[in-house]
Amino acid sequence: MVVRVAERAQASGALRVLVATDDADILRVCEAHGVEALMTRADHLSGTDRLAEVATRLALDDRMIVVNVQGDEPLVHSDLIQTCARTLEAAEDCAMATACHRITRLEDLHNPNIVKVVLDRSSRALYFSRAAIPWPRDLGTRTGEIAFEAQRHIGLYAYRAGFLRAYPELAPAPLEHIEKLEQLRALWHGFRIAVFETDEAPEAGVDTPEDLARVRAHFDPP
Repeated sequence: MVVRVAERAQASGALRVLVATDDADILRVCEAHGVEALMTRADHLSGTDRLAEVATRLALDDRMIVVNVQGDEPLVHSDLIQTCARTLEAAEDCAMATACHRITRLEDLHNPNIVKVVLDRSSRALYFSRAAIPWPRDLGTRTGEIAFEAQRHIGLYAYRAGFLRAYPELAPAPLEHIEKLEQLRALWHGFRIAVFETDEAPEAGVDTPEDLARVRAHFDPP
């Protein structure tokens, strides 16, 4: 699965694709398939902390843009990766970039496993939450389609390497602990996050055996 993710990343036009892992089995699989991989410490609390170690060890230029693609997203679109990087490249006031798409079902708005994001007029993130944001005061909790703008956060991030190195030194934010969302640390400390909206929801990642069967069928249809 990790190799499939790396192939999608390579198709995005990235200058370099590297798998960061603390698992020896993943390292061996990557090496067997010609995918560059790097063993990292096993005590990282988040994927961002792991990337910070990589940025430091590789001595990346502060301005270099690094895109974090989760290893359980074998169906991620390569153009989504590319657009995330380009969004940050164009947003000189931001340390990070990410993506979202519109929520149309109230059940998704109220699902705590679906992270929501609200934006300002310049498409910078104001807040991320597992709760329903924004809250439609005058609509209450009526069922049906959503008659207002609500955005689902897509867990794909681009960072400037200089920010990555600084991230582990930032004190964890109270909101980060409450929501269990590491990107809130950046907002808490005043860093800006650029967000682009995509028209199509990305394919779901692999979290369950059913997800794995779905993805296997995609690559090897019956």
